[in-house]
Amino acid sequence: MRFKPHAYQRKAIETALATPRCGLFLPMGLGKTAVTLSVISNLIYDRLEVSKVLIIAPKKVAESTWQDEIEKWDDFKSLTYSTVLGSKTQRVKALLRNVDIYITNRENTVWLMEFFNYRPPFDLLVIDESSSFKNSQAKRFRALRKCRSCFDRMILLTGTPSPNNLMDLWAQLYLLDGGERLGRTLTAYRHNYFRPDKTNGLIVYSYKILGPNAEQEIYRRISDICMSLKGSVNVPKIINPIRIPLSPAEMALYKKFSKEQVLKMGDEEITAPNAAALSNKLLQLSGGAIYDDDGNTIVIHDAKIQRLLEIIEDNAGHPVLVFYQYKHELARLKKAIKGARELKTSDDLRAWNRGEIPVLLAHPASAGYGLNLQQGGHIIVWYSLTWSLEQYLQANARLCRQGQTETVVIHQLIAKGTVDEAVAQALKRKEAGQQAMLLAIRKTVEELQ
Repeated sequence: MRFKPHAYQRKAIETALATPRCGLFLPMGLGKTAVTLSVISNLIYDRLEVSKVLIIAPKKVAESTWQDEIEKWDDFKSLTYSTVLGSKTQRVKALLRNVDIYITNRENTVWLMEFFNYRPPFDLLVIDESSSFKNSQAKRFRALRKCRSCFDRMILLTGTPSPNNLMDLWAQLYLLDGGERLGRTLTAYRHNYFRPDKTNGLIVYSYKILGPNAEQEIYRRISDICMSLKGSVNVPKIINPIRIPLSPAEMALYKKFSKEQVLKMGDEEITAPNAAALSNKLLQLSGGAIYDDDGNTIVIHDAKIQRLLEIIEDNAGHPVLVFYQYKHELARLKKAIKGARELKTSDDLRAWNRGEIPVLLAHPASAGYGLNLQQGGHIIVWYSLTWSLEQYLQANARLCRQGQTETVVIHQLIAKGTVDEAVAQALKRKEAGQQAMLLAIRKTVEELQ
């Protein structure tokens, strides 16, 4: 099959070819992988400017997504690649192969740079989902910072470059230009474009953009090396919140724990020492089970599981992708749903896309980046929602992307009267995160006083 790029893809290819260090900040599902492979192929075989490429990606993406795209398109089958994953011996062996592209996961970044004594022999570095390098204090960022000048070319790929706020842009842009556009330090960037927001004396907990002019100035400064497209993939999608009532006894337990932050279940005791822990426990309760203080699972109800089984039955013949949050949810879902399979390997991904898995269970943190799942189905069920807006958007984009032929239906299972409703509203307002969580928990506790 030949790769025939859309107009926006041609523009992205031209941008990356003309800009040695660029960010392709394209909405999720717009085919960034194929675009990048087109750039790589051109640079290696047509322009003869590149001989070795390093791709750093989320683990599951590094396992299969890039490899599958290379095999999928006739245009890229001449590209050779090596997957640098597994044990140290396996990784070293993969690095010693003479190929065009070396694909590894972001957790190997520090090891890889140390292996080459911070002089990596690659002409082009591609960071897939560059938002995972947004933390300037993280070891993976510091490792690349030390040797960023070793790469003649660099491409950053993400659909969510600033998922929480514009502060997330600095580290990613620094990898591209060494601080030329947004400042050589994060402190300078903060000083120029932000002001303290939440503080306690001299301690600053968060920053707020100075105003629309500052925001526009940031965009103006990076516009020459970063390409973005407003809008989204033209795949229809429907968000369907399903509010599920709990029994009076179950709600009484929920409210008691919300108020007292201590719950006794038989001989077991469950405590939540702070707001973050309380939020975590309340989300578990909403889903039907909770960990006690010793890590044991205590089942409270199966209201969500029963509703999920109804959705699966009503959509017989149509595969369903289910996102869960906790290990005990995964265990209960596997037990309750016949034929359910956890997304763990590239074989699971391919089986899903072949239509062989009726119910695929996935965690948004591991399955939410780069994986192409649109061939396997068009129905998503969020068994438990996440406070992370980035995870939520990325996970939904596994089905709502180019190549999807059906309307994507996204069901949200929401226990009525619980923190589930606060999470759903925060996601709808696109303000999910730590602050939204703390405000929701504070409000919940105050209402119960």
